[in-house]
Amino acid sequence: MTEEALKLLHEAGLDAMNVDIKGCSDAVKKFCKADVEVVWRNCRLAKEMGIHVEVTTLIIPGVNNDLECLRTIAQRIVRELGEDTPWHVTRYYPAYKYNEPPPLVSFLESVRNMGMEEGLKYVYLGNVPGHPYENTYCPECGELLIKRYVFDIVEYKLTDENKCPKCGYELEIVGKYVKRSLLDKIRWLLS
Repeated sequence: MTEEALKLLHEAGLDAMNVDIKGCSDAVKKFCKADVEVVWRNCRLAKEMGIHVEVTTLIIPGVNNDLECLRTIAQRIVRELGEDTPWHVTRYYPAYKYNEPPPLVSFLESVRNMGMEEGLKYVYLGNVPGHPYENTYCPECGELLIKRYVFDIVEYKLTDENKCPKCGYELEIVGKYVKRSLLDKIRWLLS
């Protein structure tokens, strides 16, 4: 995406985005035929515009499951986008033309833990239904604040001010999106 396209989207109302960082430079060039530095530039520019940015990395064995590369991604998120930027570490499943087995859940857990050690406050596992790391916890006291199951919000405990009800820590979460999806679901169930 060009800088101009991102600016036009923002002017048209874009206020949140989830961006795929597929891996480090070599893997992105080889498998995506793209320059990952352009993706990082767009993430930084979006943050500067006030757009809420989340990063997703689909972990694919043989493509981007190198711990040092993943550590570099976590470090860049902290350094360039901020420690409050959510990082979704998502499990690949075989499909279409690529049939490597999916990564072990224990590997994804180690990547999540490494991301937290690097300073990220919100690192989530994706494509592991029912796993505790698909939930949001308070970075200060560890209280479960948003419980999820796949794409559904099962429980929501944040106050209207995006604070933890247990310790009062204010979370940098775009609560209106979470609440909107929860309210839409409730309306749909009642209709």
